[in-house]
Amino acid sequence: MTAPPLPDRFDLYEASVQSPPDMARLLRAVHGHSPTRLGEDFAGTADLTRHWVQSIPGASAVAIDLDGEALARAESIDGLQTIVGDVTLHHGHDPVDVLHAGNFSIGYLHARSDLVAYLRAAHERLNPGGVFVCDTYGGESAYVLGSVEKQIPLPHGRHCVYTWEQREADPMTGMVTDVLHFRVFDADECVLDLPDAFVYRWRLWSLPELRDAMLEAGFGGVEVYAQLPDAEDADGNVYAEPITDPDWLGDSFIVCVAARRGR
Repeated sequence: MTAPPLPDRFDLYEASVQSPPDMARLLRAVHGHSPTRLGEDFAGTADLTRHWVQSIPGASAVAIDLDGEALARAESIDGLQTIVGDVTLHHGHDPVDVLHAGNFSIGYLHARSDLVAYLRAAHERLNPGGVFVCDTYGGESAYVLGSVEKQIPLPHGRHCVYTWEQREADPMTGMVTDVLHFRVFDADECVLDLPDAFVYRWRLWSLPELRDAMLEAGFGGVEVYAQLPDAEDADGNVYAEPITDPDWLGDSFIVCVAARRGR
């Protein structure tokens, strides 16, 4: 019997790092008014926008990324427009209800002037009442070097050992280097080893820095949310309450920061 094909690094990224159903539920809850059009910046394989258009009736989306190889996975999907390009430049597309920059990708913008310019453009790409959402991490461990390892189940009885490594971190500049490694096992045999599968050189923006930049860019309000929605009622309606108590963050945290455009 022929062995099933091995996953590639994009397959492993999606399996280990992303949860599109959870993020889509959170984005809809944060927006609060049944949004249907999503924009995903720094989209990679556009896993989130693919799920969005395939799971929400009447939904549409636009995904933008520099990596055409990754974005090719989202081509020819009804309701989803893909753009291979720089999200910091103007791209002509219909306004969106929600604009998302996930997986710490806001850190690709290293200078505050670039951050504010991007956020101003994001503000203009939103429909009235729309929301821009990005994520960041922080706390006492934000600049600590080291790694975290997780075991991720895969199809065909395989599993992946996923390692997130913080290789470099400079609290004087806010710059960090984060690296993802993957090893795929079939039973006890390692059948694929992908060290340094993804290497990111990021500016780690703090919550106050993001809030100040968002307000300067024209947003009317900024809120911080946990990565998962708080509650769901019997009809499937999801609610998300902003974090107001700093003690909730604890020593280390990963959160979403939401900025709203006025109506």
